[in-house]
This record gives sequence, structure tokens and C-alpha cells, in this order.
Amino acid sequence: MVGRRGTERSQLSGSRSSIRKETLPNGLTLLSEKIPHVQSVAIGVWSRIGSRHEPAEHAGICHFLEHMFFKGTQRRTAADIARAIDAVGGTLDAFTSRETTCLYAKVLGEHLPLAVDLLSDIVLHPLMEETELEKERQVVRQEIKMIEDSPDDLIHDLFTQALWPDHPLGRPIMGRMDTLAQIQRNDLLRFLQDYFVPTHCLVAVAGNLEHKQLQDLIGKSFGEWSGRGMPANSSAPLPRYAHWEDRRDLSQIHLCLGVPALPYAHEDRYALYLLNCLLGGGISSRLFQEVRERAGLVYSIYSYQTSFQDSGQLAVYAGTGAEHYRKVLGLIEREIFRLVKDLLTPQELQQTKDQLKGNLLLGLESTTSRMIRLAKMEIYFGQFFNLEEIIQGIEEITPERIQDLAIRLFGAHQYTLTAIGPIA
Repeated sequence: MVGRRGTERSQLSGSRSSIRKETLPNGLTLLSEKIPHVQSVAIGVWSRIGSRHEPAEHAGICHFLEHMFFKGTQRRTAADIARAIDAVGGTLDAFTSRETTCLYAKVLGEHLPLAVDLLSDIVLHPLMEETELEKERQVVRQEIKMIEDSPDDLIHDLFTQALWPDHPLGRPIMGRMDTLAQIQRNDLLRFLQDYFVPTHCLVAVAGNLEHKQLQDLIGKSFGEWSGRGMPANSSAPLPRYAHWEDRRDLSQIHLCLGVPALPYAHEDRYALYLLNCLLGGGISSRLFQEVRERAGLVYSIYSYQTSFQDSGQLAVYAGTGAEHYRKVLGLIEREIFRLVKDLLTPQELQQTKDQLKGNLLLGLESTTSRMIRLAKMEIYFGQFFNLEEIIQGIEEITPERIQDLAIRLFGAHQYTLTAIGPIA
């Protein structure tokens, strides 16, 4: 039994022998991970360009472009694209973040050639027709309105904007109504030409695959892709510690309280993962137990950390009644500053480590998650870490290192607060 579990864990974690990296002559990076025990394969075409790289007057252009990729190519209508992926029971989707854009597909291994053909067609030969552009502009407007009508979603954009008000990272990924209205077809084509080029992009694939077949498929479909592209430079944001409250006629007050945190590749990233997990990363976390279970003042409360190339944030979200708003804020502050004042016990630290390791292992059971992991490690680290190396990094964290990080993040008693709802 010991040997069998070891084999399964090795397959799950991914070893360097199962992962390949190569650079095509045109500068496109190809990453692949073969996972023998699965039937599916996930493939993503990633651009190292996101909303932070957009000009202010065209904020939201990456997200708009993501939508337009699916509205037809020189070979396929939008309906053709949908029928092709549905016919094999696959999925085809995309997402935009502040630093990346990704178009991806998940299919059975035998249908990988179709997935490669679809993605290359969508990325390299989009039509961007005027009639489709105007229809999709209306779709994105509705998407923005949906967020604005969902305070538990909107509050996170408001928090980021309050934390970094004078930086592109502080802008919402979808842009604003006025910037969306200004984006024209030529703007989309110019942005595509300047930033969606092989040297800014990579293809990540994980699952039921053969490396040689994949190399041939990618070379055939993406090998003629060309373009040098524009440099995508962006300075690190400077935080602003502010309290921003918006009175609205809602049934609850939604709040985010947080601080600047660490970039992706920071040497203390494992301490940050553990600190976040301990503070509000699950139903056994300090915030959940104190504010929901013991005090009964909220339904939803959690913490989260987000990292970028040169910066990051650690925040707490909660939704509560107007009569409990100040008390909930006080309880959150108390739990935060407990981390500053008191060392974790060895038992509590080990429980948090076990939770984090379990989350990591469960996240590796999806080929889509493995594909995303491959791409992000390349983008943010330029190398691959297997599960054993990550677990070692987690296990090396001591109570002193977590307290030291808490002091650096919270010790000045400065934080950014945003809240919307019936604030008195």
C-alpha cells in the first residue's frame, strides 16, 4: 500500500520528467505536462498582458478582446465554434486578469487536435466584425451592471481601487462604461497586433497527451505566428491607506479591510499563504470561528490574498447588518492584531499547514488546474516547482516567521477599508 500511494502522489504532483518546455523559433513558449491516469487534456493560450497594461482611455480592452475572440474567424462563425466544441463534449472559455489573458479548452485526449485548431483559429484569425462588436459591447455593459448590482462582488473592485487609486492595478478589469464606449474596432486590432504576439504568449497543456504529437500540433498551428510586439512595462503601485464608505439602500453592509502584501515570487510567500489560511481561509479559521460561530454577526466572512509581479494585497471580506458593522470591524481588527502580538502554537501551525497541503493536493486533481499551475509558474517564476518542493517550503515556516510577516503587514496599524450599504 505504501508503494502504491507513493506512485499516485508522484503522478498527482507532477515531476520534472513529466513536464516539457520548449521555445518555438517565433518565440512562443510551449509547456506540457503528461498525466498518464487521466482521460482529459486542458490547453490554454496565455498572454502576459492584462488590465494593468492597458491605456487609461481604453481600460477594459483586454476583457473586451477576450469576448470578441469567440465572435467568429476567417474559417468559422461564432455558431461554428460553439458547435465544434460541443460536438466532442468539451469546454471552451477564457478569462482576463490584471496581468494575464487566457483562452482555454478542455477535451478528451483524442480530441486535442481539434482543441489546438480551434484555439489557434480564434487567436490568430479573429474577424472583429463591427456588427458583432456592437452586440458584444452591449453584453459587456450588462456584465458591468451585473457586478454593480452585486455588492459582495463590487466591494472587491472598490477595495483595490481605494488601495491603489493612482495605478492601473486599481482599475476594474472590465473597465468602466465610458472607457468601454470609446473602444473601436481599430483599437482592438492595434492592441492585438501590439501585445498578442508570440514573445508575449505561451501555450500550456496538461493531461492525456504525448509530447511529440503536441509539439507537432503546436508547430503546425502556431509556427507561422509572427510579430515582435510592444514592451509591456508598468511601475509598482504605491498604496494609499484610506477609509471609504458608500451609503446605499441595501439589506447588509459589505466591507473589505486590508493592506498591501507580497508579490508572487517573494521569499515569504509560504508564510503569507499560511497567515491567510489561519486568518480567514476556511471554516476553522480564526475569523470564521470568532465572528460567525461565536458572535453570530455574519453569514459570510473570509480573507484572501492576491499577488502580482511586483505587489500584492491581503484583505478580509464580511457582510453584516448595519447594527453590527462597527462591532464586526472591531472583531476583525482584534484577530488581525492577535497575529501581530502572539506567536502561534505549534499545534495550530501544524493544523494550518495540513489544511494548506490538503487544498494543494485537491487542486491538482483537475487537468485545468494543472494547466493553469504550469502557466503561472512560468509567468511568475520562470521555472517549475513540484509538489514536494512546495510542501517543503510550507513545512519550513515557523511561528516566528508568521509573526514577523504579520508585524510587517499590520504592525503600523494602517489599513484600507471600503464599505457599501446602510451605513449610519
